[in-house]
Amino acid sequence: MRTRQRYIEISVGFFMLFGLLGLLTMVMMVSGITEFSSSKGYQVTANFTDIGGLKVRAPVTVAGVKIGEVTRIELQPSQLNARVTMMIRPDKQIPYEDSSARILTEGLLGSNYISIVPGFEDQDNKSHPYLRGGDVIAKTQEAIILENLIGQLLFNVKK
Repeated sequence: MRTRQRYIEISVGFFMLFGLLGLLTMVMMVSGITEFSSSKGYQVTANFTDIGGLKVRAPVTVAGVKIGEVTRIELQPSQLNARVTMMIRPDKQIPYEDSSARILTEGLLGSNYISIVPGFEDQDNKSHPYLRGGDVIAKTQEAIILENLIGQLLFNVKK
């Protein structure tokens, strides 16, 4: 009788231990404290005058397909704009010359993300046809902020 009760207590202890380990793993994967997938790729940057609510770990997409994520956002005091650093998966090649980056919103009130619009110039005769690590995307479009649009609408209605 005593050994059976001891066996049940040990089994419950292992069950609780595995449950806590599973919960801890899920919390770390969802929160971004640690990344279980490989973070290999190349980093590109873009400068925006207004990033709205863009956050680190926001997706970077091309044609709606996730190809990377935002890794760092920093203010450049000399130009008073935001420099956004993105990690792009190494298997994704984006034309360099006339590509642009814009900040969009998922739905009406969703979170912000970056969409890269590839250029369409002839890339065959270029010595540097695709984005590489350290490149800067020159053409950018800042976030459209809903509060600003509503304010403009109310101001125009009063006139």
